[in-house]
Amino acid sequence: MKVTRDGRLLKVEVSADGAGLVSHAGSGLLAGIADRVGLTAALSRELCGLRERRGGHDSGRVIRDLAVMLADGGDCLADLRAVRDQAPLFGRVASDSTAFRVIDKIASRPGMIDALDRAHARARAHVWKVTGAPARVTIDLDATLLTSHSDKEGAAGNFKGGYGFHPMLAYCEETREALAGLLRPGNAGANSAIDQIAVAEAALGQIPHGHIEDIEILLRVDSAGASHELLAWAKEANIRFSVGYDLTEQVREQILQIADADWVCAVDQDGTHRTNGQVAELTALDLTGWPAGSRVIVRRERPHPGAQLSFTDVDGHRFQAILTDQPDPAIAKLECRHRARARVEDHIRNDKQTGLSNLPFRDFEHNRVWLALVLLAHDLIAWTQTLLLDGELARCEPKRLRYRLLHTAARLAISGRRARLRLQATWPWARDLATAFARLRALPAPG
Repeated sequence: MKVTRDGRLLKVEVSADGAGLVSHAGSGLLAGIADRVGLTAALSRELCGLRERRGGHDSGRVIRDLAVMLADGGDCLADLRAVRDQAPLFGRVASDSTAFRVIDKIASRPGMIDALDRAHARARAHVWKVTGAPARVTIDLDATLLTSHSDKEGAAGNFKGGYGFHPMLAYCEETREALAGLLRPGNAGANSAIDQIAVAEAALGQIPHGHIEDIEILLRVDSAGASHELLAWAKEANIRFSVGYDLTEQVREQILQIADADWVCAVDQDGTHRTNGQVAELTALDLTGWPAGSRVIVRRERPHPGAQLSFTDVDGHRFQAILTDQPDPAIAKLECRHRARARVEDHIRNDKQTGLSNLPFRDFEHNRVWLALVLLAHDLIAWTQTLLLDGELARCEPKRLRYRLLHTAARLAISGRRARLRLQATWPWARDLATAFARLRALPAPG
């Protein structure tokens, strides 16, 4: 091996005789945040009945370590070794077989996945207490396809000709947290109102008590959410909705009748006018059968260079419509708010890099537990960024966060009763990592 130093090429001898080095030092933040927000303690209380002997591993601690492993980038049970081999950072970590036994017990006993959800919600309540509850909670629902080539229970063919699973997920736009997930066979429909309502109700259960009555809740879905059953449920639950709406023949006829003067400029997320895009409301559209107060807003824009127009495009414009019951008269603001739901695709893509793409078990119930672990891992990252980091590190995607912070190596120096984790001074994000550990120590513990 050769390296360059001061412009000179040096030959490096490699030996396996070092001491005091730890890799993935930044992932200690993930374990620390789970402990400081009360997630580990809540998991231990909810799962205390699974522990068979006093000297065995605490089941809540095992679940915490699995969530840390997934947040660190692992995607199968064997990757728990990346945590186990860092005993100075994470303490005593269960073996793969012990971790599987905990998952097996949760999967085989009724109500135990609900216990994971209750612990998750309790930790979220403490995070919201520290950061302050958002004024609005936007619940984004979306389904995604997961490919499975093995003979796993529940796997089935999907509408794209593939084979696997079709989970439905819910995220909170304002806090970037994962709220709920439902594992489904690959042949489950994206527009199944029963599943959408089940996931939305589970997401509502994750909103801390004491806040759900005081905040405005908006349900945001693509065109798969334009079903009478889902929107009637939302109306009854006093939840606003914003869903995609098909360009039916009636809608296209109404669009052609809109005068140019009635189109207003669309806006970007920062409130500035878009250079390409206009919106208008279809006030004459018959919305009988939809919930009271429903309205349809249409956006038109010129396609990007090289794009092919379809027969539904008129005068060189492309059109998209949304159905909403939000009363705000600023239709450009409402359309912009709906367009922001595209970020749910980023959450799903990131979760596929956090264990979601590989459901590792054959049994369906075991994979349901795995999905719950992925949601925990998602929030460990979100809480770490919200509570401990600033600037770009507080907003970047998990893949970049792992490279810059979580997978940082360090030297653990122990002198007497004092231990010090020494980071490489020239690493560009060393100071950010040190500051994050200092903020972790200062976080208030749950009451």
